[in-house]
Amino acid sequence: MKLSLTPIPTPTRREFCAYACRGASLLAAGVLTACGGSPTSPSNATPLSTVSGSVSGRTVSVTIDPAGALASVGSAAILQTSLGTFLVAHTAQDTFSVLSAICTHESCTITGFSGSQFVCPCHGSQFTTSGGVANGPATRSLPSFASQFSAGVLTFTA
Repeated sequence: MKLSLTPIPTPTRREFCAYACRGASLLAAGVLTACGGSPTSPSNATPLSTVSGSVSGRTVSVTIDPAGALASVGSAAILQTSLGTFLVAHTAQDTFSVLSAICTHESCTITGFSGSQFVCPCHGSQFTTSGGVANGPATRSLPSFASQFSAGVLTFTA
């Protein structure tokens, strides 16, 4: 029995480039779908206002201005300190929640707020004002910090 080998035709340079471009296009489409092009990506999240605070040791203090970003129940803001970046939400008359602003999915800083939920700009994870995951891809809640509110000043230990 004699075995005959048929040579495989070598593509022309033009054919090779066409195949390579098609492959790169398919790969790029897959990457966009997996990341920013997904239906969970934020599109209507309002950027959070920034509030300032002071740090003494590990205690952070934020004066709540009656005309400021955190004045009304349902409002939220971002707080950047030497101890980290935090999300602050005014959840009831004299109650605030304080959360880490670092997304548990891929460590992006959360900067958006939409429909009473914090929204990560990187992949669209959404978190409740208590830090729970409302919509992935994140699967872990945001770390929270116990806070106190008295005489117009919010304090927490980071």
